[in-house]
Amino acid sequence: MADNVISGYAVRFNDITTIGQSFRERISPGAFTESLKRNDIVALIGHDTGRVLGRVSAGTLTLREDRIGLWFSLDVDKSTPSGQEALGTVGRGDVKGCSFAGQFLAEDWQDGGGRLPLRTVTEIDLYEITLTAFPAYETTDASVRKENNASAARERLLRKAEAAMRLRGIH
Repeated sequence: MADNVISGYAVRFNDITTIGQSFRERISPGAFTESLKRNDIVALIGHDTGRVLGRVSAGTLTLREDRIGLWFSLDVDKSTPSGQEALGTVGRGDVKGCSFAGQFLAEDWQDGGGRLPLRTVTEIDLYEITLTAFPAYETTDASVRKENNASAARERLLRKAEAAMRLRGIH
């Protein structure tokens, strides 16, 4: 069994969180659709660009939107300090949430009607997802996934081949 894959939901659509006690926020389904087509998104630890865990173009990070949210699968390199840290802290459950970074391109605001105003984000230019102990959205999740070695190896090869084709402009 391979034990170097971390997966989960970096975002769950339509869940509401409070941002800085100033407003409430939710992410709409489809908010990442365009950036998933064009961006070379990375996975990090704690938004630290010096601790890269995976990248779409390398075939080590897979992202997709489904009816629940933005799902990810991360093939972590156990030979790196960041990879060891991620597998260890996520595997133990010390780090079990996610966050993301990008530019918000489209949003709608609603009066809170006595509560904090609500921002609904409808389009995001996503740059990165990150593993974090303190996610703004508590419903995000990350866990170490156990899988069959043969199927995991096939999946990794397929992701790397698809990433190489995308770099050449082949879809």
